[in-house]
Parts: sequence; structure tokens; C-alpha cells
Amino acid sequence: MGKVVMYSSVSVDGFVADEDDQPGPLFDWLSSGDVPLDESGEVKVSQTSYDYTRPYWDQIGATLVGRHVFDMTDGWDGKPPGGIDHVVVVTHRPEPEGWDPEAPFHFVDGVEAAVAKAQELAGDRMVEVAAGDVGGQVLAAGLVDEVRMDVVPVVFGSGKRYFGSVHAQHLLEGPDVVIQGNRVLHLRYRVRR
Repeated sequence: MGKVVMYSSVSVDGFVADEDDQPGPLFDWLSSGDVPLDESGEVKVSQTSYDYTRPYWDQIGATLVGRHVFDMTDGWDGKPPGGIDHVVVVTHRPEPEGWDPEAPFHFVDGVEAAVAKAQELAGDRMVEVAAGDVGGQVLAAGLVDEVRMDVVPVVFGSGKRYFGSVHAQHLLEGPDVVIQGNRVLHLRYRVRR
């Protein structure tokens, strides 16, 4: 099975969105360069960010998100973002009425069951867990192998926390990757077991 990675762009003070669920400038680094990161050509980063981010994206077999993110994005119109093969949605509610049953989205109750489903779907590839409340729950359950952050030079002051509502201490190893791109610092930590 592939590893489970908690990931998001994050403000210097640890937020993935403001109080109104808006990311503000957190994704500006995705348009701060001249190297296309995907086939759309709309996402352009520095060569340094490309060399770090593209191989990571290519390893993702499934992404796990909470129902709140799913609802905010209108389920990405049934097409997983970034060319991901599968999206697992942690929810206690059924899929939306009229949802296309052929769309590669899977609605699962509980983070443990969601991670198991995502690992099944991803096979040997990586499971990406969106940071925030669900990501924090997956970390608290001891199911995260690695934490990745794209730290953006902005201070929000308040908002939606990267680790959600995690209240217990969780030790990470020292960063094994630190890469500076344009308007972003890419960090990767292994979770200490």
C-alpha cells in the first residue's frame, strides 16, 4: 500500500483558509512562474516548484476530503481535481441527489473506513488527505505517514487550521525536504511513530 500524506497550502500562521473558507493568496504560487504544472496551462510555477510538485501529483492514487470541501466545490462537477483517479469523501450523509453514480467519488462514513477505501482504490500509489478538520482526524487516528505543506508568506490571524481541531501532541521528524519556490516554501515531514 502507498503512504498516506496530509497536504495543503498553508499560511505562515497555520491556516488553510480564512473564517469564510476563502484561501485568499494561498494558491498565488500556482501562478507565480512560467512552467506549466498541468496540461491546462493555467497553473504555472517556478521550475523548482515544478520539480517538487509534479512528481508528487503523479504519485497520488486517491484523495480524501471532507463533505464540507466536497460541498464547497460542488463536487468538482463529478471530475476529480488535478487528474486524480478517485476522491473519497468522509461524510455521514448520503451522496447528493442526482449524483452521477459513475463519477469516481466514494462516500464513506468515518475516517478509518475512508482511509481504508482510499488505500484500496490507490493500490501502491499515495493517498492524499486534505488538511483541515478531516486531515486532523486522520492524523489523530494515527493513519498519516507524512505531512506536506506549501507555506505561503501571508498571515491570516484566524481561520481554518491546517491540523483542524487536533488537540493532542503529535511528533513529526525533522523536515526531510525544504525547497524554496516563488512565493512558497515546500516542506515535508514524516510522522514519528
